[in-house]
Formats: sequence, C-alpha cells, structure tokens
Amino acid sequence: MNDHHQNLSRRKFVGLGLASALAPSATRAQSPNSKLNMGIIGSGGRGGSNLNGVKGENIHTLCDINRKTLAAVQGRFKGAKTTTDWREVVSNPEIDAVVISTADHHHAPAAIAAMKAGKHVYCEKPLAHTVQEARWMQEVYAGQKGKIATQMGTQIHATGNYRRAVELIQAGAIGRVKEAHVWCNRSIKDVGKAVLEAQPVPDYFDWDVWLGPAADRAYNEGYWKGGNLNWNRRWEFGNGVPGDMGSHLIDLAWWALELRHPTRISSQGPAPDAIGAAPWQEITWDHPDDVKVVWYHGPEGMKRRSEVLQPMVGNDTEINKWGIGVAFVGEKGVLVSDYGKNVLSPSDQFKNYQLPGQTIAPSAGHYNEWLKACRGEGKTLCNFDYSGSLIEHNLLGNVAHRAGKALDWDAAKFKITNDEAANKLLTKEYRKGWEIKV
Repeated sequence: MNDHHQNLSRRKFVGLGLASALAPSATRAQSPNSKLNMGIIGSGGRGGSNLNGVKGENIHTLCDINRKTLAAVQGRFKGAKTTTDWREVVSNPEIDAVVISTADHHHAPAAIAAMKAGKHVYCEKPLAHTVQEARWMQEVYAGQKGKIATQMGTQIHATGNYRRAVELIQAGAIGRVKEAHVWCNRSIKDVGKAVLEAQPVPDYFDWDVWLGPAADRAYNEGYWKGGNLNWNRRWEFGNGVPGDMGSHLIDLAWWALELRHPTRISSQGPAPDAIGAAPWQEITWDHPDDVKVVWYHGPEGMKRRSEVLQPMVGNDTEINKWGIGVAFVGEKGVLVSDYGKNVLSPSDQFKNYQLPGQTIAPSAGHYNEWLKACRGEGKTLCNFDYSGSLIEHNLLGNVAHRAGKALDWDAAKFKITNDEAANKLLTKEYRKGWEIKV
C-alpha cells in the first residue's frame, strides 16, 4: 500500500459505502500541465495495453493485485503511487479518471463506485458480470451524464471497417435487415474441479482483493493464472465467450441495426454447468419489428453457422474461413463483415453497386475519444448507456443457457416473465464488504 493511503482504514470501505457515496469533488486536483490525473486499475496484461492508450496523461496511481506487476510498471512511471486495492483509487479526490482492466467480476463494482465519486471511467469489456450490473451501469451513468465521460473497451468500434459496414446497412445496401448472425470460433475448456486445493498465498499477491465480490475460498493460482482465458471460464469470475468476444462482435449488429432490448432469448448448447461457461452455444435474441440476432461459438456453433450461412452466400465467400464475423441478412442480399473486410452477396447483383458516402466521421482513436470527452470535447460512442444496453442484451443469452429454456423478457420491468426462478440468474450474491450500492 502506498504512503498516501497507508493510514486509511479499510473499515471505511465496508459495503463500498464510502466509495459509492462519495460526491463528485469540484476541487479535484489537476496536474500543473492540465493533464488528467489517472488511476490505473489493473496494470498488467490487458491493463498494460490500456495504460499505453492513456500514458500521455499524468499517471497518478497504479493499482494491481500483483505487486510484481506494480513494481515492473512503476519503473515506467516513477512518480506514480501504487496500491493493490482499487477502492483506494476510486476514493481518492486527487484522481480525475480511472481505467479499469480487471477480471469481469470487478468491472461494475469499481466503475459504479468511480462514477458515483464523479470520476471519468474507461472500463474493459464486458461492462458487467451480471444483467443486473449492466442495468445499474446504465442507470448510474444516466445520473452523472453530462458530468463524466465513459467508454467501454471495444477498441474495434473506432476502426474504419466497422464504420463502413454500418454505413452500408443504414444506406439500405441489402434492404431491410431481419437477421444478424454473429460468431467467434473460440471455445471454452472444461473447468475441472469446482474447488481447488488450498495453496499458500504468495507474498506478492493480494488474494482478498482479487476475490472481491466473489465467494470466499482458499487461494490457488489455478483460479487466476493465465488471465482471461482461464478465469473467464468460471461463472463466478467471467462470462465465457459471449461475454468476452460478444462485446466486440455483437457490437457491430447493435450499432448498425440500432438495437436496444430483446423480447425473447433462447440458447442451444450442452447441458448447463453450474460452475463453467459453455464450450459452444447458439443463442437467439428476438427483437421488436421481427428482427433477430443469432450468436455462435465453439466447434458445434461454427458448424451450425456455416450450415445456415453458406447456402446464402454461395461461392462469394467461404464462411468457414471467417473465424469471427457478422452476417447481415437483408431482403436484397447478405453483408458479411469482420474487423477488416466487407463482402456483399450475391456478387453479381452488387457488381456495379455505388458504395454510400461516408456518414460516420473517422474516429480520433478509441482512447482519444474518451480523453477528449473527459475534457468536454465531444462525446464517446461506447459510453455506458450504449455499451451497458449491449452487455445487458448479451448476458441475457447466458441466463437463457443457464436456465435451460427460452425466456420472455420485459425490459421495462426488468423481469423474466415466463420463469420466476430464472430471475435469480439476473444477479448474484456479493461477499460481505463488497456489495454494490447504487
């Protein structure tokens, strides 16, 4: 723990009460050169990449549960304070903005506390760990809108190809779109043991903070080592492939079709596991106006995707060669897109097609959008209203999988109307002292 906070009693953080209740400070310190004072929550791995995106600001505090990571990163930012507990970051009135790059189960607790403290927030995807948290993120942001800038870490949203795909769809290139098929060939390895044998906690690792809101248990490096592709397999820490890659890929359909709330959600896949995420799924979200979004991941998902889409595109492209992608199915044709290319089918029909003019301005850069918005210059496209609704939608797919049945969703009432028990899967239990207070 750094000198600045060494006398701060942890008892003040019970229930995140202090961090959540902090009023925005009108006198937060700015560094002399007008740079933002940044708090970096999660400083290695993905956090290191996000840190590079904001390194031109004043890196005030580095936070990571791994003290070895802190020592290494502090070598680059010698004036930065360090801590292993993100609650000390969000409660510090000297910090203007935070970047959150933790495991999924910390995203909403840290972001909500930071927003309520009046700080600008950049948070990795998915924005939340549960459907309830995704809704809270939207609501808390709405209460601070105009005062803070927020951005979810969907960097692909800022790229040119996504913008071109949106322009094609919204210009009516393939007519009215009734289906968007979205996929990722990634799978999930079996978790194995639900509870791992106890190991001594290394002196460099803050196990209590890493657990955070999750249920208490003895330390074992098998819960966290290896990063996202390890802990993301467990429901208690992550959200599997739909939570992870769905944030990037369903984003394109969400943007192009201007979607918001589904009315019915179903999921096909292996029998639900109480501990681990599904190795493959086919999720269908029914939206108003007879629009549906279908998600596929894993080997069986890829097989199903190809069986549906290959006949639609014929010889224009080989769907099996698209490891990730989105296929918009319209009345006049199909648009297949990924991060770098767009293919219109049937190709003969689009041979002389005049591409629409650019209606979406080039991005200043995903991080720069946020930093400029923090300074009151423009707005972020992936703010917590837009991205919160996207993540709420995506995580409903996991709820349908875990419930084992199609679910009818009343977004206005925040309620599954055809299965009372499934409503329990919209939220979770929080370890004492780590509850979210909105």
